[in-house]
Amino acid sequence: MLFYFTATGNSLYVAKNIDEEVFSIPQELKKEERNYKANKIGIVSPIYAGELPNTVRKFIESSKFETEYFYLLLTYGKADSVASTWSKEFCEKNGIHVNYTQTILMVDNYLPSFDMNEEMSIDKKVDKQLKIAKDNIKKNINYIQEPTEEGINLYQVASHRFEEHPELNNGEAIIMSNRCEGCKICEQVCPLGNIKVENGKAKRINKTCDFCLACVHHCPFKAIDLVTDKNPKARYRHPGVSLKEIVKSNHQ
Repeated sequence: MLFYFTATGNSLYVAKNIDEEVFSIPQELKKEERNYKANKIGIVSPIYAGELPNTVRKFIESSKFETEYFYLLLTYGKADSVASTWSKEFCEKNGIHVNYTQTILMVDNYLPSFDMNEEMSIDKKVDKQLKIAKDNIKKNINYIQEPTEEGINLYQVASHRFEEHPELNNGEAIIMSNRCEGCKICEQVCPLGNIKVENGKAKRINKTCDFCLACVHHCPFKAIDLVTDKNPKARYRHPGVSLKEIVKSNHQ
């Protein structure tokens, strides 16, 4: 039993390669009661500035897990900083004993800092990392990935930056432009249901969100802008994941 949160398909691709029984966290959150029991339970999540996305935190806080082996697979594109230990501690504060953590290096889809064309040109040996994860989980390996000193320093810098400038990471930087054609894809891929198309134009309900950037990456008209965008012409979806799968995972 494996739960995932995905915006551009990275975490879904990981989930599909680890377990046959995968569940979308945004869809599971629609249930009033969330009690799960299995021999093994895992969560695949992207790393947001060394921590878990708010949606994943909400799922962990409001769900009950009964298992002998609980694991976390955390996707990232540049630096995993303290993600493994931070996520483990967060789970344990919510009564979940974590047996295994592993970070998975993939395309970094954080558009303010990374050019998607450059990122997609780098071979990050994802399948090799997935094989290690799958083998270790199959063997019930107990291992918590510890952060390096560099990772700890990076986390402190990022935390300070986003404390001073929350708009860089809370969704305020998303701009719905007048280039919108009303196709509703942004509405369908938003895991929070924060976008609605009215009178042929997409509008955000709240100015803040998880800043997962699903709406920006999947807009076929590139009609959703960011205050800061490394390459506005380049967008990303994992080649092993379809837009239909993203919609099925996130549509509210």
